[in-house]
Amino acid sequence: MNVTTTKTAVDKLEFPSGLTVSTLLAFAAGFVDTCGFIMLFGLFTAHVTGNFVLIGASLAESRPGIYAKLLAFPAFMIVVAITRFYLLHCERRLRDPTRPVLVAQMTFLALFLATGVLASPIRDADAPLAILIGIFGVTAMAIQNSASRTIFAAHAPTTVMTGNVTQVVMDLVDLSSRADATQAKARLHKMIPPVIGFAAGAIASGLGVAWVGFWSLLCPLLAVAFVCVTYRRSTSP
Repeated sequence: MNVTTTKTAVDKLEFPSGLTVSTLLAFAAGFVDTCGFIMLFGLFTAHVTGNFVLIGASLAESRPGIYAKLLAFPAFMIVVAITRFYLLHCERRLRDPTRPVLVAQMTFLALFLATGVLASPIRDADAPLAILIGIFGVTAMAIQNSASRTIFAAHAPTTVMTGNVTQVVMDLVDLSSRADATQAKARLHKMIPPVIGFAAGAIASGLGVAWVGFWSLLCPLLAVAFVCVTYRRSTSP
């Protein structure tokens, strides 16, 4: 299947609401990233490159969890590659990969939750089980990152908010300067909900982790499950 055909097929994927999908997935990413950061001694699961900053900080002063942070990036790359191979496999066979990809993400979120609950309280960030828990979280977010650039490419990014916030500010400036506002308004309508969703997920995660620890990961798991269950493929030609 060529690129044009693939893009057409992706464009025909429909959900209850594009904004609902991007907001829920952004909520899940913000929640999981914050939970991992709090419970796993500063490990980023969604913004995986942020671990480089923490690795650098560990060179200046001793910080826990250095091995998990070192392993997070190659693990992320491997999962992205596997996900991409699967998507290409589905393209060649004219199969819709959306639900299997979402189910895979849910599976690793469930493993992140279950192993986290079983291992709590985690006192050694460099213990093998603690590292495994982090890899489960990184895997779930690597799958979402891959899907965000392929299956959900028509939506705003849901895992990295820096670009979204930059575009929102630029569009607000364009609106205030009375420039041609048509495209700016469309982008704002598309990008503001996931930014809000990510922020809400981060805040909810902070509260949830304080109350129930890893059990709070039921929230992002249910968010992704809602997207998966309510997904439908367009029947239009």
